Amino acid sequence: RLVAALGVRELHLALTQGFWRTRAWGQPPLQAPAGAELWVWFQPTVTDVDKAWKELSNILSGIFCASLNFIDSTNTVTPTASFKPLGLANGTDHHLLRYAVLPREVVCTENLTPWKKLLPCGSKAGLAVLLKAERLFHSSYHSQAVHIRPICRDASCLAVSWELRQTLTVVFDTFSSGQGKKDWSLFKMFSRTLTDACPLASQSKVYVDISPKNKEKELLEVTPAPASVHEAIVQGDKRTYAVYDLLSPSLFNTSRSLNVQLKWKRPQDSSDLPTPILHAQRYVSGYGLQTGEISTLIYNTHPYRAFPVILLETVPWYLRLYVHTLTIITKGKENKPSYIHYQPAQDRRRPHLLEMLIQLPANSVTKITIQFERALLKWTEYTPDPNHGFYVSSSVLSALVPSVIAMKEVDVEQSPLFTSLFPSSDGSSYFVRLYTEPLLVNLPTPDFSMPYNVICLTCTVVAVCYGSFYNLLTRTFHVEEPSRGGLAKRLANIIRKFRGVPPL
Repeated sequence: RLVAALGVRELHLALTQGFWRTRAWGQPPLQAPAGAELWVWFQPTVTDVDKAWKELSNILSGIFCASLNFIDSTNTVTPTASFKPLGLANGTDHHLLRYAVLPREVVCTENLTPWKKLLPCGSKAGLAVLLKAERLFHSSYHSQAVHIRPICRDASCLAVSWELRQTLTVVFDTFSSGQGKKDWSLFKMFSRTLTDACPLASQSKVYVDISPKNKEKELLEVTPAPASVHEAIVQGDKRTYAVYDLLSPSLFNTSRSLNVQLKWKRPQDSSDLPTPILHAQRYVSGYGLQTGEISTLIYNTHPYRAFPVILLETVPWYLRLYVHTLTIITKGKENKPSYIHYQPAQDRRRPHLLEMLIQLPANSVTKITIQFERALLKWTEYTPDPNHGFYVSSSVLSALVPSVIAMKEVDVEQSPLFTSLFPSSDGSSYFVRLYTEPLLVNLPTPDFSMPYNVICLTCTVVAVCYGSFYNLLTRTFHVEEPSRGGLAKRLANIIRKFRGVPPL
């Protein structure tokens, strides 16, 4: 597991399917949805929020060569509790907030190129030289995000600046590509090594997670030997990181490049990752193309602590929800939400919005189900591949998860990476915002091959039958007698006959 940072503008590579996150005045999630996500809190001085939202999505679409311009009122909602502005924003009116998701959009090369241009040194120096497109997009998972928020420029906060933070998440399956070995290196993953730091960066460090599962035996070996080791509490778990400072002059003294390698002293089997305290899954059940049911399972694996979670559901308008069928079951009993907000959809105008505050008991599984009915679309509203299905965006879970390990007070200047990427309110809990997988729902789809057959048959009938009748009714025929020619032609034929030449 590799984590890297570039000062305020950070490059985050960690073990976390392609997606876009572009957000302003907000906290980045610890897990990512599949698709393109955009949520912004506008200032109260904005008179027409929807107009500003449309302009912003079009501007970001042009900057990043993304498909964010497809964000409109049919996939935009106004949450009341799931998101709030951070930084210096002091907004409490949720009517100024907008949230939208494009679950079908994925990150591609044309999105990575303008994203890299926002880095201080681009992809010419520093950690950004590892961002090779053909290696990143051959990984098991990749995502990129841009976060913008206002911050204080000085301690007295007399001046305000805008902070731009870029994060990139990539997952490499080294176990399958390495013939059953967990050993990895920068060159194996990125086909490149680090040669120098970005001259414009105030910090440029590489963090390697060397936390062993069995603390009695050190099974990990990292080369070259790190100059320092950093310990931090990440999502309630104590982690140990080997730190490589690219700005240190002694780092490149022995070699001209840095190729961090991690080896296991003995062969390791493919073991499952530890189960997080809070995780969820979502699926569609039912049969036929008329009705169905959306089920969400939320797991709380903490042995003795219960905590609340805010669930945000965004469902397209062509799936008509039956709110009276909403059921929440925990340990065989009904679980009534403490807060619920539902905004019904309007056909071809806005989607469904459902927000709930649910209490999760310790060591429990909470199942949330709601039934829906599929609507019939106009033939012009189907996608070019309608039989592939229609995507439903991910659910959003926001919670303060209790920590098993008490967190110590760490100076912000000593660990800026972990306090920014893994924020915590206090030592007993940490904030988590995670996303479930998107859903793929089939809708009643007409046989689009029939219009093609009808058009071909109609064109054939028109061309053959109508064309023939039209020619017969409008064409006139004239009989012309062949002319015998004049005196000169007759004399020429007589001469040609005596010469044995065919007549004219």
